[in-house]
Amino acid sequence: MPSFPIAPKRDHHITQHGKTRNDEYYWLREKENLEVLDYLRAENDYLEEVLGHTKPLQETLFAEMKGRLKEADSSVPEKRGGYFYYQRMEEGKSYPIYCRKKGSLESPEEILLDHNALAEGHDFSSVGAVEVSPDGNTLAYTLDYEGNEAYTIHIRDLATGKLFDETILNTSGSVYELGGVEWGNDSETIYYITLDAALRPDTLYRHKIGTDPSRDELLFHEADQSYFLWMHKTRDDKYIMTYHHSTITREMRFLSADDSQSRLRIVQERITGLEYYAAHHNGKFYIVNNDGAKNFKLSIAPVERPGKENWVDVVSHREDVLLEGVSAFQDHIVLRERTGGLRQIRICNPGDMNDSRLVQFPEPAYSVEFENNPEFDTRLLRINYSSFITPTTIVDVDMNTGAWDVKKVIEIPSGYNKEDYVSERIHAAAPDGARVPISIVYKKGLARDGQNPTLLHGYGAYGAIIDAEFAPSRLSLLDRGFVFAIGHIRGGLDMGRAWYEGGRVFNKKNSFTDFIACAEHLIKEGYTSKEKLGIMGVSAGGLLVTASLTMRPDLFKAVVAKVAFTDVVTSMSDPTIPLTTLEWNEWGNPEIKEEFEYMISYSPYDNIRAAEYPRMLLTTGLNDPRVAYWEPAKFAARLRANKTDDNLLALKTNYSAGHAGSSGRYDHLKEIALEYAFLIDQLAAG
Repeated sequence: MPSFPIAPKRDHHITQHGKTRNDEYYWLREKENLEVLDYLRAENDYLEEVLGHTKPLQETLFAEMKGRLKEADSSVPEKRGGYFYYQRMEEGKSYPIYCRKKGSLESPEEILLDHNALAEGHDFSSVGAVEVSPDGNTLAYTLDYEGNEAYTIHIRDLATGKLFDETILNTSGSVYELGGVEWGNDSETIYYITLDAALRPDTLYRHKIGTDPSRDELLFHEADQSYFLWMHKTRDDKYIMTYHHSTITREMRFLSADDSQSRLRIVQERITGLEYYAAHHNGKFYIVNNDGAKNFKLSIAPVERPGKENWVDVVSHREDVLLEGVSAFQDHIVLRERTGGLRQIRICNPGDMNDSRLVQFPEPAYSVEFENNPEFDTRLLRINYSSFITPTTIVDVDMNTGAWDVKKVIEIPSGYNKEDYVSERIHAAAPDGARVPISIVYKKGLARDGQNPTLLHGYGAYGAIIDAEFAPSRLSLLDRGFVFAIGHIRGGLDMGRAWYEGGRVFNKKNSFTDFIACAEHLIKEGYTSKEKLGIMGVSAGGLLVTASLTMRPDLFKAVVAKVAFTDVVTSMSDPTIPLTTLEWNEWGNPEIKEEFEYMISYSPYDNIRAAEYPRMLLTTGLNDPRVAYWEPAKFAARLRANKTDDNLLALKTNYSAGHAGSSGRYDHLKEIALEYAFLIDQLAAG
């Protein structure tokens, strides 16, 4: 095997609570240091060398994935005001074109924004918000060319196509968050949120179109560094709502979208541990909250007196049902629930919440998400449905009858037959006896002889859930005999709020032992073996897989850790890093001795020891604001210096991207092709 890059060791002692650690690769944080960039380039060159033999396979995989992509395609139009809005893709182009038609789908097309034109000359291009003014005449959109999720607002006159003179820099509005830009109902006012030095969204402004942004009105500054500030407009266009988000506490405020002089009012002042979310409906707030309700309940309160003392429960707490969210329409209140790990949608009568119906789904395991649903006065709820074996399906559900109207099934041009695949849901026993669900998919006819290459995926943090959704690219693994599995481990909300609490702070190790239990169960049941088992995780899922491999390096053959959070203690000790202050309630605060000691007992970077480790592919983005590039880089360097094997360890840095990887659809497929080629090469060969 070619010789790998060696990062020099340089002493950097960190003392906390009487314990001194030597972080010999701390210097890799120096992004402007040419030696750091040279090291990262050397790692990329090494990856090209050691995985060069997989180039033909990568090209084959890319061609397969591209063949499953309908290159010239369009989203299902959504009616908003007097227009039908949609996005379409053109063959050979990487980005969407945002369009609309006035009054009827038979009307001429009007192009609002061509992302391909905006992306010309840029290696990375992300459009966040695309918002048209209520009168339909002006477009506000946000754009990021760096991948660091600091967006610039641009404003365009749709009649002339010309941009207004003003631009607004350093604003929030990434794909992960609520609201980049919202319009006041006068079509002359926009609301936006700026970022602090740590890229934390923290300040809400009001801007009048055509004026100097330096004079914009500051409406609210979120001074508490453990909170992020987001916003959105209510579906009925009555209010601009702010959403103050900390790990275990929430707060909301609101102002009139009709009055450009309106001031923010509070729904309920923050109380540590109280989480709530309010949707407006005809003078009342429908409030999902955990006040004495671990799995959340639904309360209502008048807009004029929205505080907790006036909350009246209309859907009580249920031990076996997690209430995830609420959406309001003119004649319906829609609840997002989760039972047995699966999302349910309950449609209720606002006048009598007991008068309700559950939307029926045709498969025992699936994924369902809401589309934008911009219209308030409608009987149709548009959802996005799929499963491991059912391609993404856009459905209009009649909220009066529950009837489905399938608007579109995502086409697989190269061909696909769902009958060729099998989906299952099984359970593993965790060391403490907890039953951990595992969703599985594989090609029909697979023998459970322990010889199948298998990829186990997981996340297990923030209450986030990975549902069994369809992924056309995954067919390239399944068709080569792979088993694909998701471990629904603690740290997610899969099985209710207690499931999340069971994988947070002092219970964090449950996430790792649950994942290990899933791996052992797949081996025990004959799906795979240690020599055929790979694991993959992204971001906090990267922490999951790197912590699992440091705990059990003997259990896995190959690991893909994407933008992996590996250096838990050092990162959580640095409030200048984005997300740190927000996440002390998720992982722990190293300033507290007991939390420091627990975190350091599992932090992957701090638990590397002399041992034989699996084959590894680590990826990162140089401009990633969520998990800094140096975390995977430091992990790779320390692991190389300590491991006692000659197994492949490769690190790939994307110099033009952030946390989400490449922005264009073809470049994104090439990234997946590399990851799959690595897994096939390590697990399926021979």
